[in-house]
Amino acid sequence: MAAQSKPNYWWSLFTMKCPRCRKGPMFVNNNPWNLKKTLKMPEKCPECNQRYELEVGFWYGTGYVSYGLTVMMYIIGFALWWFIIGMSTTDDRFVWWLCINTTLIVFLQPWIMRLSRAVYLYFFVRYDADYKNTKTKTFDYETGDYYHKEE
Repeated sequence: MAAQSKPNYWWSLFTMKCPRCRKGPMFVNNNPWNLKKTLKMPEKCPECNQRYELEVGFWYGTGYVSYGLTVMMYIIGFALWWFIIGMSTTDDRFVWWLCINTTLIVFLQPWIMRLSRAVYLYFFVRYDADYKNTKTKTFDYETGDYYHKEE
């Protein structure tokens, strides 16, 4: 029997699969532009039972990831525009770039929000080839002991 190969990190990240098993979907609906269900996630991965929300308020950190991704997209868009079309102070090329890039970012925002969640979760949960026999990743905050520790 041939050994099963490790799922590709980048493919799993961009298709938003569970970081632990890289098989289970992170979102209930595959379409990020269904705005009522954009961020709807199952509580746990259907494949490996990894909890997605590791603690209360866990997803607040994705705002920083989303901001970074958006700035990166603006920089890449600016560089591509500069090399393909060029920039000038004598015409409206900069205004055109700004309008087109901003429209693109606004259109991609549901996908960016999902990607931010995936990147953030991938930061805390690592791939586990033996996920069927090992415990899932948790934080200490999950137990009541965290709140009742005596010092």
